[in-house]
Amino acid sequence: MEKQIILDRLAAFERHIRERELARPQHVRYMVHWVERYLRTGRKSVQEMAAELEREGKEPWQIRQALDAVKIYLQVFPEEAEPDEHGSFEGDPAGRLTDALRIRHYSPSTEKTYAGWCRRYLAYCMKTSQDPREDSSFREFISSLALKDRVSSSTQNQAFNAVLFLFRNVWNTEPAGIEAVRARKGKRLPTVLTRKEVSALLTHASGTAGLVLKVIYSAGLRLHEALSLRIQDVDFEAGTIMVRGGKGDKDRVTLLADTIKDELNSHIAAIRETWTGSEVPVSLPDALERKYPNAGMEWGWQYVFPSRESSVDPGTGAIRRHHMHETAVQSMMRDAARKAGITKHASVHTLRHSFATHLLMAGVDVCEIQELLGHRSIETTRIYLHVMRNLKASVRSPLDLMHGKTERSSSG
Repeated sequence: MEKQIILDRLAAFERHIRERELARPQHVRYMVHWVERYLRTGRKSVQEMAAELEREGKEPWQIRQALDAVKIYLQVFPEEAEPDEHGSFEGDPAGRLTDALRIRHYSPSTEKTYAGWCRRYLAYCMKTSQDPREDSSFREFISSLALKDRVSSSTQNQAFNAVLFLFRNVWNTEPAGIEAVRARKGKRLPTVLTRKEVSALLTHASGTAGLVLKVIYSAGLRLHEALSLRIQDVDFEAGTIMVRGGKGDKDRVTLLADTIKDELNSHIAAIRETWTGSEVPVSLPDALERKYPNAGMEWGWQYVFPSRESSVDPGTGAIRRHHMHETAVQSMMRDAARKAGITKHASVHTLRHSFATHLLMAGVDVCEIQELLGHRSIETTRIYLHVMRNLKASVRSPLDLMHGKTERSSSG
């Protein structure tokens, strides 16, 4: 493509994203940079560009930004889109996989994870000169993760499920002979903190991120469930929290501790002050936004833990208000655990495990805890029975028993 044509296209692209506010002003020049690279390197496919950026060691957010920029460019100039192997303009396999996930209402986190593994698989096939649609390529990729990269069994199975979804829902094929490379996951007991450790940890948890940790332990939430809470999901009078669209796309009702009601209420009051007068709607599920176009401006739909600034919705390209990022909560968890002197490998999810175990120790029925946690199977919840027994330590070591008997004999 001639230099002047490239400059004209870049100028048109920049006008397009500025006029439609598809990116924050400070990010526009980076979007233009990625499109310029795309044009000057011979318009590689989105798949090839992602693989190249990954080989260069670019951060995941940089790769996403680059791919978003190119996809917007191809919307402005659709005549430049390359047909795929079927002669259609449906985009690269990773893009089609994302579309398939959204049609089936998978969560954004699953979408991000599966798309990442898809790009990694396609890059592997390109590097090893293999056809990604061959069953043997699938098997060799999963095997290489275990033998060369030495990933954990859970990571290996995550990659397995992502690539299997690609075969089934993008290429409409059923790969053969792949079950042999599915990893067998060992049974591990979750890390659980004692009540004293949780108390010490939450004492050092401050600010909004600290409040999120308290809500997670109060209700037994997953991190993304806590961050996705809306104002209307919190019922102070009933002392409950409604979790909407949790894992498995299930709704459930769980607990809101009395001890954090005042702090949470004050936090929400402060959020309302900053929300009043805002002209930027909150992000909503696609179907809901189409059915109720004004819902994004209503108070009840606002996030309990919103981000400080609005940003571009990756699904629609529109400016929206989002919830705070999970890294802030994870960082607070690490700092609070360190200050509390906790040496266990404790993550934010450890508070959910601790919630379940402490309820069991308090005599709450395991079936009721299953409902509070949103587990599909009671067997998943029963694992906390084993953890509870370990914390109670009701069985004494024979060495202690021997020592006690010796003391009694010598005193007699």
